[in-house]
Amino acid sequence: MARIPRMIVKSEEVTYHIISKTALEGFVMGDVEKEYLFNLIKWLSSVFFVEVLGFCIMGNHMHLLIRMKDSDAYSEEEIKQRLILYYNDESRMITDGQTPYWRNKLSNLSEYIKEIKQRFSRYYNKRHNRKGFFWNGRFKSVIVEDGDTLINCLAYIDLNPVRANMVERPEEYRWSSMGYHIQTDNKDGFLSTEFGLTGMGEMTEEERLRFYREFVYENGNIDRQKGKAIDDSIVEEERKKGFELKPTEWLRHRTRYFTDSGIIGTRGFVSHYYGKFRDYFQSKNEKKPKKVKGLGDIYSLKRLSEV
Repeated sequence: MARIPRMIVKSEEVTYHIISKTALEGFVMGDVEKEYLFNLIKWLSSVFFVEVLGFCIMGNHMHLLIRMKDSDAYSEEEIKQRLILYYNDESRMITDGQTPYWRNKLSNLSEYIKEIKQRFSRYYNKRHNRKGFFWNGRFKSVIVEDGDTLINCLAYIDLNPVRANMVERPEEYRWSSMGYHIQTDNKDGFLSTEFGLTGMGEMTEEERLRFYREFVYENGNIDRQKGKAIDDSIVEEERKKGFELKPTEWLRHRTRYFTDSGIIGTRGFVSHYYGKFRDYFQSKNEKKPKKVKGLGDIYSLKRLSEV
């Protein structure tokens, strides 16, 4: 069976949740490998036309929440500067005829992820004196709507190490967006501080981070025996420091909607982008957005069971 083409929106600024798993057994990425992969992502994100909103690198997979930028917004001079970073060579020049190629490449989601995965595979194989595949085939991608959907997806990503019982607080995990914000004060401005928040343009970066951290703690306050997330006593401790949000229920399960739904957002958002990719699907029946139970006014292209 031919594989379904990837849903990639061109000539628009669109946010994607990317998930890629290793083909190897066990938790094969240790601290050294995670640090190398993070630095690789950070470097390539300064080369490609991409805005990184969140990430989490685990022992056997990685998550990225990124917004691909419109390449038409960048000048030819900007493209040349990014190629200097790419080749680490200030003498590297491109001709006018090469500009369209590089403008397309540097705004292409698949090219961006391919660079990350191929470069890391070469590093890993060399470090461990092995040959063969490191990544398990194609990466997954989900089109994510801005606003409430985005901040929920970002929280899901940052709670990965808590659900895995690796840390008690999300900011204690070094290789995640929450950890990077808190431990490095978002060094070099690598991560966007938008957090999917709308109508809060007057907030400072510090205020937005505090709001997001409260959101993660309150929404991650679940039964550790069932869902393996933030302990009640820790959340209560944080509340005493000033948290004002009421806890909600949506993170009581490790939902698949942020990894396998194809498109996620409001009903109109899902319908709009499904219309762009309707020919990708073999089903004769038109797909209708499915409301995701427990996630407010959020819909999915697919109906999935929770795991």
